[in-house]
Amino acid sequence: MTALSLFVAGTDTEIGKTFVSSALLHGLARAGLRAAAMKPIASGATERDGVLHNDDADQLDAAANVALPNVIRTPFMMREPIAPHIAAAREGIALDIGRIVDTHRFALTQADIVVVEGVGGFRVPLDDAHDTADLAVALGLPVVLVVGMRLGCISHALLTAEAIAARGLRLAGWIANHVDPDMLYPEENIATLKQRLPAPLLGVIPHFAPADAARAADHLDARVLLERIR
Repeated sequence: MTALSLFVAGTDTEIGKTFVSSALLHGLARAGLRAAAMKPIASGATERDGVLHNDDADQLDAAANVALPNVIRTPFMMREPIAPHIAAAREGIALDIGRIVDTHRFALTQADIVVVEGVGGFRVPLDDAHDTADLAVALGLPVVLVVGMRLGCISHALLTAEAIAARGLRLAGWIANHVDPDMLYPEENIATLKQRLPAPLLGVIPHFAPADAARAADHLDARVLLERIR
């Protein structure tokens, strides 16, 4: 079996990409797959026992049933919780897309499916010439879009879908994640997005407090996802 992979993009920052990616990992593992995670670029890390840790990367590790070495799971990790190109410049790090492609190629040899989580929104800069859209293109993966359900989400989702298509990438599906429990008329917003986004809705995740990625997996359709990325 040839390993599968997908790229998880978000309509913005703080809309639950890691939470949804973790839920996807739980769902794929339940489907009998060896599921691994990559968070190629992470900013915001602290040192514990001589090792840098990023909360998002640790959450992905906890959800995956295949553990990748840290240097493969997150080849670029910066300490400050700021935009990655700024964090990398302050630490003298070059965010090399080619290195990420190489680590992803290795990850595919270790699992049946690799969930690759992007950083921030879809067009976050990586350096003066590249952004995370360029990373998705270099990896050549189908994209799953996480839409954070809050005011403004319709425009953000449609613009991101246009950006994905403009790069020649395939939008495999989208997931509605209820980040704002007080959002007015969320069902109507989801209905509008179902009409306008050129890909199927893979799940609607309710607001969890505290977050529970294993329970969130119950609200995702892993079968349709696998059909769309094969």
